[in-house]
Amino acid sequence: MAPQLPDSIRVIERGWLSSNNILLFDDATTATLIDSGYVGHAAQTLELIKSAVAGRRLKRLINTHSHSDHIGGNATLQNAWGCEILIPAGIEAHVERWDEEALLLGPARQRGDRFRHDGVVTPGDTLTLGGLAWQALAAPGHDMEALVFHCPTERILVSGDALWADGFGIVFGEILGEAGALAATRQTLEMIARLPVAVVIPGHGAPFMDVEAALDRAFRRLAAFEQDPARMAKNAIKACFVFNLLDLGRLPRSALAAYVDSVPLFRDAGTRLLGKDVDALSAWLLDELLRGGAVRIEGADIVPTLAA
Repeated sequence: MAPQLPDSIRVIERGWLSSNNILLFDDATTATLIDSGYVGHAAQTLELIKSAVAGRRLKRLINTHSHSDHIGGNATLQNAWGCEILIPAGIEAHVERWDEEALLLGPARQRGDRFRHDGVVTPGDTLTLGGLAWQALAAPGHDMEALVFHCPTERILVSGDALWADGFGIVFGEILGEAGALAATRQTLEMIARLPVAVVIPGHGAPFMDVEAALDRAFRRLAAFEQDPARMAKNAIKACFVFNLLDLGRLPRSALAAYVDSVPLFRDAGTRLLGKDVDALSAWLLDELLRGGAVRIEGADIVPTLAA
């Protein structure tokens, strides 16, 4: 059964490559959006939001975190509406300088359009969105500066990539060799478990109500990663490669090793966590994705089986 949300909240569920877009109708004339999807979908996002706001003006855009699939429509929406953009405190220098390394665009070889931010949201802030009071809470792990938004009166959590129905987002800090992200992920899940939550609106997938079961799955997934970092690395490399392939559309099979070598996240995690050089990593990756049905061979090319 789909959760019943207040009339002032509309969730536009997106497929890969974009995060969900969460619209909150502040009044009869204005609206706020949480997360704007991937840059490759920006034109589609603009049309979806134009239709959904039903004549209102998009006044604010707030990001849960700074990954490409959550900030990619920021510039397009800002250009269309002149909306204020608020980002999590701690990433303002990265956005101001458009530091593609810090924003993970460079290491993951993903795309993004530069945008102007107008302010920050700090953990502990209370925001009025859609006529409801929301608490901004720190949710480090998947992204160390990430936020979630909790509405205590309605018991709703906008979780970004901190909690999905079937897990949580890639723990990039650990993949990139920065210690502490797994421990932070556990702390974030424990924090969410203490909140009064009846409905979770995740960054990917449909809103859900069985929060206890989702947390149980997330904790079990986290424990598996804590016990076996190689498993975490394999999951991350496969997921990020499929994401990038969806953006590319296709990749010549003969170019696979060169492409893997050109993506620091793949190359470095393959060497450090899996003990594989580029050729071995590329062969393993293609075999895994073919066996799992995530890609197929079409002529001389590797193509994704999902639509972008």
